[in-house]
Amino acid sequence: MNTYQPRLMGELPAEAARLWGSREALVFGDRRWTHTEFADEVNRVAKGLVAIGVEAGDKVGIWMTNRPEWLFLMYAIPAVGAITVPLNTRYRSEDVQYTVDQSDTSTLIFNDRSGPIDYSAMVREVRDNWPKVHRMVVVGPDRPDGALGWDDLLEAGASVDDEQIRTRSAAVSAEDPMIIIYTSGTTSLPKGAVHNHSVIRNVAERAQMHGVTITDVHAGYLPLFHAFGYTEVALFTVLTGGKAVLFETFDAEAILDAAEVEGITFLHGFDTHWGDFLRAAKTRPRDLKVRMGTLAAGQESSTPIARRVQQELCPTVSGWGMSEVWTACVVGHVTNTIEQRTAASGYPMLGVELKVVDPESGEEQPVDIPGELLCRSYTTMLGYYEKPEATAETIDAEGWLHSGDLARMRADGHVVFMGRLKDMLKVGGENVAPAEMEGRLRELPGVNDVAIVGYPDPRLGEVPVAYVLPEAGAVLDPDQLLEHLRSKVASFKMPRHMKVVDALPMTPTGKIRKVELRAQALVDFGDPTRS
Repeated sequence: MNTYQPRLMGELPAEAARLWGSREALVFGDRRWTHTEFADEVNRVAKGLVAIGVEAGDKVGIWMTNRPEWLFLMYAIPAVGAITVPLNTRYRSEDVQYTVDQSDTSTLIFNDRSGPIDYSAMVREVRDNWPKVHRMVVVGPDRPDGALGWDDLLEAGASVDDEQIRTRSAAVSAEDPMIIIYTSGTTSLPKGAVHNHSVIRNVAERAQMHGVTITDVHAGYLPLFHAFGYTEVALFTVLTGGKAVLFETFDAEAILDAAEVEGITFLHGFDTHWGDFLRAAKTRPRDLKVRMGTLAAGQESSTPIARRVQQELCPTVSGWGMSEVWTACVVGHVTNTIEQRTAASGYPMLGVELKVVDPESGEEQPVDIPGELLCRSYTTMLGYYEKPEATAETIDAEGWLHSGDLARMRADGHVVFMGRLKDMLKVGGENVAPAEMEGRLRELPGVNDVAIVGYPDPRLGEVPVAYVLPEAGAVLDPDQLLEHLRSKVASFKMPRHMKVVDALPMTPTGKIRKVELRAQALVDFGDPTRS
């Protein structure tokens, strides 16, 4: 019997205020809010949304860097029965034009700018292509014609009383769509995964697994438009009474400085974030109280950094998730062995079924044999917004979501995420996992990061090529790096070409955009199909 009592996103801040009202909830620069003050601000924003005409079921887009306003909106939008549409801050005019229109967003709330990025200018450029957008609210002084300012929103809300908000909130069901999370935008046409309020259960159970309490302080630098940042910091703190220290952008030095001052106990991220933390901690030691963190491990490329983190910073736990199944429906535990926490992705959580199948036959794979990871869970999206064909291609008739991820199941029950199926190389009939070679290269002195992608070959079909990012001040010789590998790995796994680069193309969540590198390889090394 399912004894879980559904919870509503919009009710969580008031509940936190009742339980932990005087404790600090949020720090942003020199500004601070207690849980009571945070809940009051959410209520003010909810009133403002009602006052400007946001109705139940409306889509409200947030195109904003990490700011307190984002967090207030995160709870205020579902409190009035509307649906949050987080927008990637790395979108540019064509991306945001498509996503706002495809999601049927009717209210858009955004920063006027962030650093050199002028969001207001992009909105002016594409607004004529948004016939469904009826309201815009801007945080900052540069407002497109007809747009309201943030203060205008709050002032308008003064005309709405508490009873109106209670009435709107009472009409919300936990089964209603609550958020549309768009895929990472590495393709030109991202898809919106629709989720209801059930994702709260997933986050609450993980918080309990990790022993998160009112004494924990979380660093919020992962982008809030991504489910990782949305849940691991924002939801964790409201559900457990802890405190979030919010950062508009990721800067490892600044975050560790704040960690020392604020007593941050939790860090989160991918190996790229943790690699920066390791370097920052080595450059200038600090008195840190970080007790644990989350580091998405499993790929062999991430293992070297994950091992160093255990020795030099704190224990971490791994996990697996994606927009379509929420942040982490697979997660490790701090009591797992170091090997399990750094070389695997964890166990399926309660209510989550997994299996690994042969992508061609659909047959379930034996232990340790790679295949496509399938997931069936209460965390599975309701579907892709307004894309029934894509939904049917992803979720089969039995409810299994086909992730497109390459994974294997270990004998100890741990899942190992190995990368995307499309990233697996087929070299002369042999399967080659880029993560294996990336991990070997990352272990070498002076190597900061590595990405290996497929490059066409007339005889073998494709071969690996490597892009290597050196650490600051390091000078790397591609021939020497290749020589290091030559006696250690099979010849078909060896990169055909290697290039040392100043930067790798990244998504806002710290993932390497390999689709761009595959195209770049044809420029850097020539296109053999045209010779």
